Amino acid sequence: MPVTRRVAVATSAFGLTKDTEIPLVVDALRQRGVDAVAVAWDDGDFAWSSCAAVVIRSTWRYEEHVEQFIDWVESVGAVTRLDNPPEVVRWNMRKTYLGDLADRGVPVVPTRFFAPGEKPVFPEAGQYVVKPTVSAGARNTARYAEEHRDTAARHVAALHARGATVMVQPYVTRIAEGERALVFFGGEFSHAIRKQPVLTDIGVVDNARVAHPGILPHDPNSDELELAAKALAAAPTEDPLLYARVDVALADDGSPMVMELELIEPNLFLTGTSGAMDRFTGLVHDRLK
Repeated sequence: MPVTRRVAVATSAFGLTKDTEIPLVVDALRQRGVDAVAVAWDDGDFAWSSCAAVVIRSTWRYEEHVEQFIDWVESVGAVTRLDNPPEVVRWNMRKTYLGDLADRGVPVVPTRFFAPGEKPVFPEAGQYVVKPTVSAGARNTARYAEEHRDTAARHVAALHARGATVMVQPYVTRIAEGERALVFFGGEFSHAIRKQPVLTDIGVVDNARVAHPGILPHDPNSDELELAAKALAAAPTEDPLLYARVDVALADDGSPMVMELELIEPNLFLTGTSGAMDRFTGLVHDRLK
């Protein structure tokens, strides 16, 4: 493995035009003496082995090319340091990991999974959410009420027809109080935000919706931090992850539960919190030594 201080910040063609943090990350790394470059993950001409590390950032819409993406992850991980590592990416790219968290005693939003060919079961009462297990930014996701069972069933059938496993969750009513996103660097808490609900419309799949509406700073309490630590401990690695985001919502009784554990390409909200960019790029730099 070549010894160099070049770092590739992996994004996508979409991310190169839409991720406003990418040029800031590259610039911050360069200011630390790192030869940093932003590259689309599916750029077949780039020599990934020339890098001391490859940091996965906005590889957005990889879910449209799952097999190609995982092949890329494996090939890059074989020639250089990949953050986060291949075994973590493989585990985290399918939201069936929520079942693993639940098996480890981590409180999560109750979730049922239905593979193609399996008939979905919707809650008898209350609203619920349907989405594919490989998804990001609430794409191909919708919220339904009891009277929308036929529409929800058609949604499931369309996802199954594409070979997707579907997940059904009760709609968390206290999401109106804000979804929390706790960000960790190297296993240490960095900062958190709270955002408004995403699935505001009922019975609608809207892939153009804003993924993070109404962002505000959030000061997590001890219960939220403890929950996040338990979720991170369940990841299939013994080493602290370069980055992680734990998305948390409140159950009806006010206790926190994991909505998602984001370990591949989450928005880390680096520009909205004092010191976040320095902490992140400083850790990337320090891990090169």
